[in-house]
Amino acid sequence: MNHPGSLVSALLLAGALLPACSSHHTAEDAVRLTSAAVRVATVRIEDMPGFTEVAGTVRPVQHAMIAAKVMGAIEELPVTLGQRVRAGDLLAKISAGEISARMLQAQSQLNQARRDLERERSLLAKGASTPDMVKSMEDRFAMTEAMVSEAEVMLGYTTILAPFDGVVARRPANAGDLALPGMPLLEIEGAGDFQVEAGIPDSLAARFVVGAPLTVEIPATGASFEGRLVELSSAADPLTHTVPAKLSVPATAVVRSGQFARVQVPGAPVRALLVPAAAVTMFGQMERVFVVEDGRAGLRLVKTGAVRDSRVEVLAGLADGDRIVVDPPAGLREGQPLEIRP
Repeated sequence: MNHPGSLVSALLLAGALLPACSSHHTAEDAVRLTSAAVRVATVRIEDMPGFTEVAGTVRPVQHAMIAAKVMGAIEELPVTLGQRVRAGDLLAKISAGEISARMLQAQSQLNQARRDLERERSLLAKGASTPDMVKSMEDRFAMTEAMVSEAEVMLGYTTILAPFDGVVARRPANAGDLALPGMPLLEIEGAGDFQVEAGIPDSLAARFVVGAPLTVEIPATGASFEGRLVELSSAADPLTHTVPAKLSVPATAVVRSGQFARVQVPGAPVRALLVPAAAVTMFGQMERVFVVEDGRAGLRLVKTGAVRDSRVEVLAGLADGDRIVVDPPAGLREGQPLEIRP
């Protein structure tokens, strides 16, 4: 039977031998590795335009909040949330009996005023009336005619039609609700053109003019496109110290109303260490780059930042003047000899 002390000693001896064996095999493997043909690039610090990222929101160019102009019960609301409507389609009908009654009353008064005016004109022709009396009847007729026009306009407010082709974005009211003047009934958004609304920092707004291109990203879909500045306010928001701006969205970009957007606003130049994006490879969750060290491949873990065209900014892990392997071949190992190609 083995003594417990002897077993512990054996384990310790095995643990001590493992690193030595590992180093021995690693050295042998490095000797046996064949040369890998690679292309290299020298890392340089460059002055690059700085960018400030501002938040924006996708909005339709056409947008309308449909509100009631008269008081009355909502008799009809034949549209549903998300329904497409065309210009002139019925959106809502409000029942307002007093307006209809006012219309009938005004029409009756207009008919009476018309008859009185025609009678006075006939009497004037026969010498049985005076011009002043006819003028009074004309004024009365014009007043009642205006009353009828006003009643017609008020009656027209009870029928609400779609102002343009679009989609029902919100429907806060329901049939049977009591509508009050100014009460929102529906929100209609155009189904065509979109734009991005954002606030540009006041310190940078003076650099831009209408028509300037800015890069816009939609994180929800990963889409990226170039938007043109179509509106730039002349006044800054005193609370956020930003200038409201609107950017056009290309017709080919797939966006939805209300989506969050990021707008890249150029700022002052910054010094950055940029490397070809193809030089950075992933190993699990880690980013790595192979560097040239005495003719062999050396492995460096790096931390990257923003991607600029086909290059990526390296925040840590490399220094100015380092030579890195561009597009390293599969299976390239640390310590492997390198055959540098032009």
